Amino acid sequence: MPGASVARWSMSYFAAALACLLAGLALMAAGFGYPSQPAQAPDTLVVVHLVALGWLSALMLGALTQFVPVLVSQKLYSDRAPPIVLACHFLGLAGLLGGFVGLGRSWRSSVFLLPAGGLLLSLGFALAILNLGATLARNRPLAAPARIVAAGLASLPIVFGLGVVFTLALGGWAPGAGAARLLADDLSIHAAAGLGGWLTLTAFGVSYRLLAMFMLAPDAGGRLTEAVFWLGAGALIMLLQAVPGASPRLILAPRVLAVVFGSAAVAIYLWEVAGLFRQRKRRKLELNSKMSAVALAWLAVAAIALPASLAAEAPSPAPETLLFIAAFGWLTGLGLAMLYKIVAFLTWLECYGHWLGKRRTPRVQDLVREERALPWFVLYHVAVLCGAAALMLQWGVAFRFASLAMLCAAAAIGLEVLRIRRLAAVPAELAPPEGPPPLLFSRLRPTNA
Repeated sequence: MPGASVARWSMSYFAAALACLLAGLALMAAGFGYPSQPAQAPDTLVVVHLVALGWLSALMLGALTQFVPVLVSQKLYSDRAPPIVLACHFLGLAGLLGGFVGLGRSWRSSVFLLPAGGLLLSLGFALAILNLGATLARNRPLAAPARIVAAGLASLPIVFGLGVVFTLALGGWAPGAGAARLLADDLSIHAAAGLGGWLTLTAFGVSYRLLAMFMLAPDAGGRLTEAVFWLGAGALIMLLQAVPGASPRLILAPRVLAVVFGSAAVAIYLWEVAGLFRQRKRRKLELNSKMSAVALAWLAVAAIALPASLAAEAPSPAPETLLFIAAFGWLTGLGLAMLYKIVAFLTWLECYGHWLGKRRTPRVQDLVREERALPWFVLYHVAVLCGAAALMLQWGVAFRFASLAMLCAAAAIGLEVLRIRRLAAVPAELAPPEGPPPLLFSRLRPTNA
């Protein structure tokens, strides 16, 4: 894609996100939070939000900053917003995590840290929605993948709206009985809107374009993609209907419908993506595509197991195991696979895009060494499988060893990404005259995509 823009701050998002993933896995390996402690214990909330906000959400924000302009062939609405969003996001996350730590140790500071962190996070998300939404609005009517991304963004107000209310309740700003009822009734909606709406729907929209681009397959956008959008939007509307939650009897139907619509959207998405693999022109799959396929298999496992567990009213640890599979098998698996390729692609674009046709340049694939990275991706997914089994069987020590293996694998993949950014695999005669790019930002100012 010669001439495409390079978002200046995406690498900063990616680096901070990867650091949060490693920190979260290190805490899990050390026995911090679930299953050593209850699922709603403050220490568990630290790990959950470190992964969901610090890793997955920051990774998604960085990817959207880069690829939403590509989806709609328009310039990002504001180039000044991404660093502000980044600052609000991680300052808010620091406040939130500090509040959770204090909550478990009865520190008075939690009364202020929790709502302050929640408000800062909400401010960052709101600014991101405005910037990305305004970019999408520049190219109406939107293609189906872009509308799926818009639906993912639309779920964010549910996530951070409930999140702010929870921080007020946990910080002691709501009556004890009211806070307990709120957490019992609406915590599942908060999690579903975050993992199922914001992260999964947005991953659907972005991956349609990225998988087609990296495998040289036809772009999605037909009736099946439209169906994914409408089913995903329907699931979000059902979640929104369930938020008031006057009683379990009143909110049961919307939650069931949300699961039905969401499961149907996942099934159609998987069918369409399988079609991309079948129709690709690049016959030999690259490592990122192979590992994306493994992540998609984890999504299929979660999509099949979720309705079955709800129908059977499966008790703990089944729900926690499904969340683990969704967060680490599906979303993190896809995130690591795409990050490996995206960093190579953006680094090539930054270093060699302007030299194309003027001098000899390497291919994007020449920036990576797949034979070095493959064992670590394999180790990661094997460790996820072992971790899920350990959770189901409630083997705490085995889960910690699995988390340690995931940590080692993710750290090694991170080092491979760092080597890509430093052009370690590029022969000296093909090195760019200006040298490797900066680690944390692009030296090119964004231009029209």
